[in-house]
Amino acid sequence: MIVIVDERNLVIHGYRSGFSREGMSSAGFAPEDFMEWLNSVSKKDLEAVEAFLLSGDIEPLSLPAQIKNLTRAPVIAMSDNPSLQNILHLFNSGVDDVVKKPVHVKEILARVSAIMNRSSSISAEITAGDIRIFSDGRPPIIGDKPLQLPRREYRILEHMVRNKGKRITKTQMFNVVYGLFEVEVEESVVESHISKLRKKLRQMLGYDPIDSKRYLGYCLNTPRPC
Repeated sequence: MIVIVDERNLVIHGYRSGFSREGMSSAGFAPEDFMEWLNSVSKKDLEAVEAFLLSGDIEPLSLPAQIKNLTRAPVIAMSDNPSLQNILHLFNSGVDDVVKKPVHVKEILARVSAIMNRSSSISAEITAGDIRIFSDGRPPIIGDKPLQLPRREYRILEHMVRNKGKRITKTQMFNVVYGLFEVEVEESVVESHISKLRKKLRQMLGYDPIDSKRYLGYCLNTPRPC
C-alpha cells in the first residue's frame, strides 16, 4: 500500500486512481490527519505500507525522520519547486528520493522498487523454491514457465515470496492487496484470490506450495516448511 500525504484532495484522488490502475492499493491523508494516524497506527498495520508519498511543501520537515523511526518503507517527496536548494533541503530532511510534480505512478513504483532493492540488498529477482518473482514487472516464473496473473493474485504471490517461511494472516494479506481503509470489500475476498492462485500454482508445480491454517493464515512453505 502507498500512503499519500497532500493538502489537496484532488491530488490524492488522482494518485489513488493511478495506483489502483496499476494494482496497487493506496490511502490518502491531509498532513494533520496523517500525523494523527501515524501516532496511533499499530506496527502490524504499518507493515502493509510499502512507501510514503509526501508533498514536498508540507510541514514539519521533520516528518520523514518520524516516519523512519517507525518503518523502513521508502519516503518520496513530490515537489513543485525543482530548485537545487529545495531539493537539497528535502534530502536533508530525510527523504529517500525527490520527484517533480506531476509524476506518473509507474515512475513512483519503479523508484520505490529501486530504493527497496538498494536498502535491503534484495536483487531484482526473488526466489522461493520453484517460484521466481521479478521487480521489473515481468510475470513470475513458476518452475520454468512464465505465469500471467491478475494483478491482485500477483500481489499476493509477490508478498508471500518476499515473506517465504512466514505465516501471513488473512487481515494482513487483505491490507496488502486492498489497503488498510477499504470498507466496501469484504475481507473474505482474499480466500477467493488465494484459492484461484493455489490452483494455478498446483497445476504448474505438481504440488500446492501454499500452506493454510484456519485463524493463523497462509504461508509459502517452499523451500522450507512453515
